[in-house]
Amino acid sequence: MAYDKDPRVDAYIAVLPDWQQAVCHDVRDLVHAADPEVAETIKRTDRPYFVLHGNICALQAAKDHVNIFLYDGAIVPDPEGIVTGGHDNKTARTVAVRHGETLNRRALGAMFRQIIANNRAGGWRKIKSQN
Repeated sequence: MAYDKDPRVDAYIAVLPDWQQAVCHDVRDLVHAADPEVAETIKRTDRPYFVLHGNICALQAAKDHVNIFLYDGAIVPDPEGIVTGGHDNKTARTVAVRHGETLNRRALGAMFRQIIANNRAGGWRKIKSQN
């Protein structure tokens, strides 16, 4: 799948260990596959963000894992239990992927599609206030 790449995101990924690069590339491909209008940028100085009518997700590589921050206000269902942190966070939850672990592409892609749909409907804050 072809999509517009932000060279700053390329630079962020390029310096990571091979396994972290692979995770970041998988996430990048998944979020762009969820909607062709997804854009990527850098926020908070150096963190890759993927946006469409609001934040969808962000990447942050740590020493032994890659965090995928899901900006969903904890309203997107997680039936496969891929969320590893931030369960009580009001803005974002995380999916941590460690060396040797397999990314659940199907579940994460479904979550991205729901976050994008929520963003198009006004965002998770609006949806939460209506419920």
